[in-house]
Amino acid sequence: MANLSKVFLILSSTAVLSFGQSGPASSPLIASSHDLFTQISQLILRSADKVPENLWSFRATPEVRTIGQLFAHIADASNHICALATDGKRLDISIEETVKTKAEIITALKREFAGCEADYAKLTPAAAVQVIDIGGGVKRTRIGEMDYEVAHTWEHYGNLVTYMRLNKIVPPSSEPAK
Repeated sequence: MANLSKVFLILSSTAVLSFGQSGPASSPLIASSHDLFTQISQLILRSADKVPENLWSFRATPEVRTIGQLFAHIADASNHICALATDGKRLDISIEETVKTKAEIITALKREFAGCEADYAKLTPAAAVQVIDIGGGVKRTRIGEMDYEVAHTWEHYGNLVTYMRLNKIVPPSSEPAK
């Protein structure tokens, strides 16, 4: 009986310790959101690499962003959305309005995606379900705001797929498996 009590105590302690861990791996809710973020951020970066710099000024119609502006907008949104979700610090500048070259925009994308990665790493299971005011009277959980970052980026990846296809470039998500 004493051995059974020890086993129960060890298992209980392990469960409590693992629940208290932070970061994406500690919670299925955070991990699934993080997995989707990782997938889309990699597709965006691969797309940025695939589009030649001479096409960064391409726009499908006069009313829409250029390819370069679209990548810069994704970087801006990632900075703002992830920082809002975790009470982090946002950049005071607009990448879309100030950064123009492919190399500079790719650097900004990598920096902002790394910032979101850091925000995921500090998100605990308890913090993930906290409700925050995101402005305009809209309230969302912290993980819901991180999911919004994922949805927003996927939305613009769809725009990029169209832009790439119009320019005879195979989008990364359509490439054959290696």
